[in-house]
Amino acid sequence: MNYLNENIDSLNKKLASGDLSADKLAKDTVANIKDTDKKLNAWITVLDDAKPADNLDYSKSKLAGIPIAIKDNIITNGIKTTAASHILYNYMPMYDATVISKLKKAGVTFVGKTNMDEFAMGSSTEHSYYGATHNPWNLDKVSGGSSGGSAAAVASGQVVAALGSDTGGSIRQPAAFNGIFGIKPTYGRVSRWGLIAFGSSLDQIGVMTKRVKDSAEVLNVIAGADEHDSTVSTREVPDFTKFIGQDVKGLRVAVPKEYMEAVSGEMREVIQKQIDALKDAGAVINEVSLPHTKYVVPDYYIIASSEASSNLQRYDGIRYGYRAKDTKNLLDVYVKSRSEGFGAEVKRRIMLGSFALSAGSYDRFFRQAAKVRTLICDDFDKIFAENDVIVGPTTTEPAFGIGEEVSDPIKMYNNDILTISANLAGIPAASVPAGLVDGMPVGLQVMAKRFDEGNVFKTADFIERTNKFYEKTPTGMED
Repeated sequence: MNYLNENIDSLNKKLASGDLSADKLAKDTVANIKDTDKKLNAWITVLDDAKPADNLDYSKSKLAGIPIAIKDNIITNGIKTTAASHILYNYMPMYDATVISKLKKAGVTFVGKTNMDEFAMGSSTEHSYYGATHNPWNLDKVSGGSSGGSAAAVASGQVVAALGSDTGGSIRQPAAFNGIFGIKPTYGRVSRWGLIAFGSSLDQIGVMTKRVKDSAEVLNVIAGADEHDSTVSTREVPDFTKFIGQDVKGLRVAVPKEYMEAVSGEMREVIQKQIDALKDAGAVINEVSLPHTKYVVPDYYIIASSEASSNLQRYDGIRYGYRAKDTKNLLDVYVKSRSEGFGAEVKRRIMLGSFALSAGSYDRFFRQAAKVRTLICDDFDKIFAENDVIVGPTTTEPAFGIGEEVSDPIKMYNNDILTISANLAGIPAASVPAGLVDGMPVGLQVMAKRFDEGNVFKTADFIERTNKFYEKTPTGMED
């Protein structure tokens, strides 16, 4: 089963009419994944015995019987969950993340766990214990990260939808690189209970699909209050599908000059074309400034690494996961297990975070970073006081080659300069395909004020209807 020409609505109709059975859909999906993933390496675990739930009601749930991919840092009861790390190579959870429980109630079929950068630390899915994921548009290019496996699985037609997580752009950047839609909702819109933590004040589970409406359908299910997570908002979740197909006339659209100046040549032209389409449809375009954009990369990596160093203390070789052999004492167990279990990028961030939190550095680094984060939030508040959405490029360039940047951490970190701000401010943000540059997809990023995912969906859906990028087939998957 290949989903390149399918969406949740089309599959739901076939299942409801009996033209397609959920059992066959599950089996065909797994068979197609096993056949096509030889090129991509988008999956860590594929469930050979994947099967739909019993007593599915296709009239009550659009997701009933629909196979969905899950990023391998989201806990799944009885399904190996590794966060793409050697230190969790054999971890078998005994409970479900809240988003998984909600999807189960909706009748979703689970077919496996997708590849990612280890502990979600990376921008290319090259920092995985299980190897790099390849881009379906060009197999020599990266799929982006850290949700690169989920993005490649959707873009290649292996599944119609996937869950990812976004700490600094880890849904939107791979969505842009792979020519699909990906949304990071407002921090607190979706429960993080059961998400293996990287940066707790930044992490957010989101959705990746080819079609904008499909993400709205999935977000409808996974969003909302959760007794297990005190950071989740209790406010009512709207039906996000109602924003699909709405008119953008009168929509106030802000375009940050810093974002447009970050891209050049053909890529800027592609982004500008989408902005012009909004203007032609009656949207009001305003050039604005996000003056603290130049500080977001160092600010983010101090905050995120500090939180990571704290969150990853639990992996000690004692309670679960990898334990080093030939150890002589307790300290030896800790040191060797963590040294052998963590990859280079994870070690780098643990050391950076531990240094930033140390007694002699806390005031100089972490405290200052927290203050700069407030200034970044203030920038957005000022813009949203007079605008409905912010649009601009998602990334500074299309997907780069595998191996090109992995040895240069600073260059890799700077790839996230346009996506990080949304996580620091806790606002919803998405990437929708804007066009092709040198045969590779580029994305238009759409951001809105907190809990205003509706305007994100409305804007992204307009762009999708205008350029119909979903009709294009990834060139790397052609025989």
